[in-house]
Amino acid sequence: MKTIKGPAIFLAQFAGNGPHLQNFNDMCKWAKECGFVGVQLPSWDGRVMDLARAADSKTYCDELKGVAARHGIEITELAAHLQGQLVAVHPAYDLQFDNFAPREVHGNPAKRQAWAVEQMKLVAKASRNLGLRNVAAFPGALAWPYLYPWPQRPPGLIEAAFDELAKRWKPLLDVFKDNGQNCCFEVHPGEDIFDGTTFEMFLERVQGHEACHILFDPSHFVLQQLDYLAYIDHYHERIKMFHVKDAEFRPTGKQGVYSGYASWKDRAGRFRSLGDGQVDFVGIFSKLAAYDFEGWAVLEWECALKHPEDGAREGAPFIRKHIIRVTEKAFDDFAAGGDNSVALKTLGLGK
Repeated sequence: MKTIKGPAIFLAQFAGNGPHLQNFNDMCKWAKECGFVGVQLPSWDGRVMDLARAADSKTYCDELKGVAARHGIEITELAAHLQGQLVAVHPAYDLQFDNFAPREVHGNPAKRQAWAVEQMKLVAKASRNLGLRNVAAFPGALAWPYLYPWPQRPPGLIEAAFDELAKRWKPLLDVFKDNGQNCCFEVHPGEDIFDGTTFEMFLERVQGHEACHILFDPSHFVLQQLDYLAYIDHYHERIKMFHVKDAEFRPTGKQGVYSGYASWKDRAGRFRSLGDGQVDFVGIFSKLAAYDFEGWAVLEWECALKHPEDGAREGAPFIRKHIIRVTEKAFDDFAAGGDNSVALKTLGLGK
């Protein structure tokens, strides 16, 4: 068995928040002071990294790793959620998602999609140049507006949407494979891949592609009331990345799973800082250890109540406490019988 690596932190929610978080050097220094040993990089944020340069230059990537190493920090993975989202956008969300792309492609969905596709190719190459293996991404969504079947969906609409989603991603998955990378989709509401059934629908359409994997974040399953421990049992072979994020679901006489019109702090289901929610992290870390998960435990902070830097400083020891240093020997080895030939003879076996 392998010991999970960590604690690490996803920098997306922290970059730029305060004068001490304006460049990569300072972010690494701060992460180390908080108790982390790894950082996951948002590939879209120029304050953290220059994606095009990283895809083109291993020397630049070595410089990034050197900056991190000076603070006792390791780069764990790249994240490309925003670019991945734009690979597949339903027209209902065109205006909102334009903000994820440069101004020159705003108002032009075809150009925006083409930009996103090229970005994902750069991410695969940059991850390779950094000596990494896994990339986080959103798959985007073409069917999400039709999540609830009212009005009745035209026959074949969902199937057609997943056919198109796979058509757009299959060539990108080939690029990831050619660069020795896994593309790990965060299973997430708002994406067409939001649970186990939808992941299987997509995986079938990309012919079980060897580069298609999962970023496991239990908080999104709490809000759906999905059994996240059983999810690990089903999909552990495809889980290559892990966001450690807490959440709680407290239905009332007024709100349940569909409480998204309320503010985050007033929803029945909401994200919380580590230890403040309902996620069974003892169970999660135990299952991942048992299934030989060899990736990083990465804090993603999202909370409607607590200050992010408090969540970060509390999160590092929380993760460290839950990482199981796996044993190299059985607990009952002290009572081992030694040579088993005697036992076999006793049973009438062996020679």
